[in-house]
Amino acid sequence: MQETFLAAYKALESFDRQKEQAWICRIALNKCLDFLKSAGRRQIPTEEAVFEQGTETEEVPEKIVLKKESEQAVLALCKSLKEPYGSIAVMRFCEGKSAKEISACTGEGLKTVQTHIYRAKEMLKKKLERSQGYSDG
Repeated sequence: MQETFLAAYKALESFDRQKEQAWICRIALNKCLDFLKSAGRRQIPTEEAVFEQGTETEEVPEKIVLKKESEQAVLALCKSLKEPYGSIAVMRFCEGKSAKEISACTGEGLKTVQTHIYRAKEMLKKKLERSQGYSDG
């Protein structure tokens, strides 16, 4: 309210007595709009907002543990495959090597390695389906 009257006082030269009410209302409206626009910049983050921002950039301990357990489960599944699929599955799905890198490590041809990766993936899929089928029943 003080800002409205101060602005009206400063703009007294443009004051028109016939439009007195509309003139002061317009100044008040403009001051309110200015206040609302600047409200977003004046917000102070709450503790919850700060906490939520921190969890986005940092890994939560539960996620770290679940990730390790998942990696161990995938490794165990890959190692359970018969050779050469087991070692190729470990290199591809656990170590993240490309088919070209696996080919260089094993001395096998690229197409052979790609075929082994495909077959290993299918075998892992079947093992997972079987293990989920047992847990549902």
